[in-house]
Amino acid sequence: MTPDQAVLFSTIILLVPMGYFLLAAPAFLLVKLDVPPVTRLMRGMFNAYFLVLTGSGVIGTLAFAAAGRFVVALGIASIAAFAVLGRRWFLQRMDAAADARDAGDPRAVRRLRQLHWSGMACNAVQVFVLVGSIPYMAPPA
Repeated sequence: MTPDQAVLFSTIILLVPMGYFLLAAPAFLLVKLDVPPVTRLMRGMFNAYFLVLTGSGVIGTLAFAAAGRFVVALGIASIAAFAVLGRRWFLQRMDAAADARDAGDPRAVRRLRQLHWSGMACNAVQVFVLVGSIPYMAPPA
């Protein structure tokens, strides 16, 4: 496998979980988050997303570094770092809001919805930045 193929495959590996999340997350806009199984399912989706994004970000970082594209590797590494840090931050807040909802806090469902929107927004920004930077990832001619 040539370095260019490794870069192509690592970009695709990174885009797959981002694209899946971009398509799957809006489905939770159609349901009420005051139902505990729905919230657990959404939490599981976010957890899996962050874990897969971390793994694919590490693969992408290694592939770009092996191809000698260190600036792009740094950008991909920042996506992986965001996934590691974001997972902890996001899931802690989601768990706290779910616990508050279960304890009877009427504002907790709104906090869950805001977390949902912020997670979708962060993913969308990352997808658009990654897709927009694909022409710059190409090897120099």
